[in-house]
Amino acid sequence: MIDLRSDTVTQPTEAMRKAMAKAAVGDDVFHDDPTVNRLEEVMAEMSGKADALFVPSGTMSNLVGLLAHCQRGEEYIVGQDYHTYLYEAGGAPVLGSIVPQPVPVEADGTLDLNKVVGVIKKDDYHFARTKLLCLENTHNGKVISLDYMKQAYEFAQSRGLGLHLDGARAFNATVALGCNLNDMAQYADSVSICLSKGLGAPVGSVLCGDKDIIKWARRWRKMVGGGMRQAGVLAAAGIYALEHHIERLAKDHAKAKILAERLSQFEMLSVKPELVQTNMVFVKAELETAQQLAQFLESKGIRIIAGETMRWVMHLDVTSEQLDYVCQQVEAFFSSL
Repeated sequence: MIDLRSDTVTQPTEAMRKAMAKAAVGDDVFHDDPTVNRLEEVMAEMSGKADALFVPSGTMSNLVGLLAHCQRGEEYIVGQDYHTYLYEAGGAPVLGSIVPQPVPVEADGTLDLNKVVGVIKKDDYHFARTKLLCLENTHNGKVISLDYMKQAYEFAQSRGLGLHLDGARAFNATVALGCNLNDMAQYADSVSICLSKGLGAPVGSVLCGDKDIIKWARRWRKMVGGGMRQAGVLAAAGIYALEHHIERLAKDHAKAKILAERLSQFEMLSVKPELVQTNMVFVKAELETAQQLAQFLESKGIRIIAGETMRWVMHLDVTSEQLDYVCQQVEAFFSSL
């Protein structure tokens, strides 16, 4: 199957599997798995942070990051459509008793800091204490500029807030911006980075921050069941991805642009190629058309998620030849109507 549902569907390459098979392992809960320790050292260095923590998932990385910043009854300000608010099952308020304060996300994926000002609570025991600002880069494939990141970080500092960055696809952002990870991470107190999306590792995320944040995050990781034992076999995949799969993300971005341009030729689809910045193409269609298209493509070995707004994602398992095949089958579908 050609799977366009997400970049989380990537399969480990043969070379990555060999690296996993050869990984030296220990017990990570005792902090003596050498490959996990190496991954954390590499990510801390790349992000310019003092420390890092390997966890099973991006959701857990964000969760333990938020809980490392906030105590019970404190508040984090977050985008209404950001992953840390909308797509993580309410973990922060349910498990940590911290309060989300959502604000609308702007068209470019940022938060309007003038709107953020309006929801920061004054120091009054009637209110939850505002403690943290959360951003997301990329957001729905949109890249947040370094200028905005700097502005938001300075804004947060001026109001005594920490800043957590959900950088699930941070390397897509850095490739698009032409910068290094630390150029972006310097404008956040903690950064969550996924290895299992465009980088192609089978599982895992890393939270980067200062020693105190990671100390508390490690405690929370244990509490929520994320303490892993011989996790070096997974960390080895992450190290391989960092060494071999970052620069190639530009190929996914280029393929997404090609896909958007070709899909925009079909009148029953609404696609804006000029908005494609990374590896995601958003396609709008009537729901019935989308469902019929998804069913047709499934029969041709292509998977998408039907909806009035669909996200088609390029990743390392989609070749240029497969991209051509997808576009040919979309054309065949519309020709058959």
